[in-house]
Amino acid sequence: MTMTMTHQPSVPGVPGLTFRSATPADWDAIAAVQNAARRADGVDEVQTGESLAGESPDSELFRLDRDSLVAVLDGAVVAWVFGFLSERDGVLVSDTFGDVHPVVRRRGIGSALLRAIRAHMAERSAADPRPGPREHRVYALDEEVADRALYEAEGFVPIRFGFEMRRPITGALPEHPLPAGIELRPAVEADYRAIYEADNQAFEDHWGHRPPEESDFQVRFHGPDADPSLWAVAWDGDRVAGVVMNAIFREENETLGIKRAWLEHVSVPRAYRGRGIAKAVCAASFRILREQGMDEAWLGVDAANPTGALGLYEGLGFHVVRRWQAFGRPLDRPEPEGWTAGTELDGPGG
Repeated sequence: MTMTMTHQPSVPGVPGLTFRSATPADWDAIAAVQNAARRADGVDEVQTGESLAGESPDSELFRLDRDSLVAVLDGAVVAWVFGFLSERDGVLVSDTFGDVHPVVRRRGIGSALLRAIRAHMAERSAADPRPGPREHRVYALDEEVADRALYEAEGFVPIRFGFEMRRPITGALPEHPLPAGIELRPAVEADYRAIYEADNQAFEDHWGHRPPEESDFQVRFHGPDADPSLWAVAWDGDRVAGVVMNAIFREENETLGIKRAWLEHVSVPRAYRGRGIAKAVCAASFRILREQGMDEAWLGVDAANPTGALGLYEGLGFHVVRRWQAFGRPLDRPEPEGWTAGTELDGPGG
């Protein structure tokens, strides 16, 4: 792996610490590190190795043997970082994600990982023939204080924010019928491609959209947590007029002792906007999920969504639980004036 050979991190003062590419055998260990980091930061999210592997299949964007690095101490994975290279809104973006186990935070491990993946992704983007600027992006919730401090120290600046929102679905639910001629039908395999294409078209004018790959289709419809039987799909004859790709992460719910579902990929193609379809498929989703025994619905939203999604969800009874932010800095130009690399802060992920 290029990063292992040419961008091997160094963390003085941590005897026995080594770095290597991740392998499929590491997925459970990576999930354990992420879960420990989330608990330490007060974020009620739990992943499994299977779900992480399902979300990050090898593709043109990412290859586990090429675009990952794990830190190993005393034979155990204690930190990890991944880099995904894709074109978003005419910008070649390196999206980076990772975590450091709380027991080894503030020892420079996360800083070393972030710098190594940055150098690696800079090489990948420089060799990519697609035109346009190159940018490095990272993400954090407000609760992830160590991450945010690291990103600031490393020259990243806030570029976008949004929210995770929650709505109870145990009490009275809103009634929002579909317009005349539009009907709900179950998602069946013969319609998967049509649903997928309509969803992608609907998100083309949203921030951060990237052209989809076949691996995205497989994750969406056949991943370990995919269950199209939970979706609410509105049809105008043989055309998709709106969809909510609902999800229930059952192992997470069992671990946390909650009954939470997610409204994911709420989308309405441009030709059908402004007719109340989004409200209708969301209202239908509440009932679908309550029938599954769920008592709360969550979703994520971009605060500057061009279709006014934040106001839509507030009108449906959702309330903000926490805020996420995206941070960026150039990947193909010198660091900003006055930039000084952090030396004691950890991240990504802590």
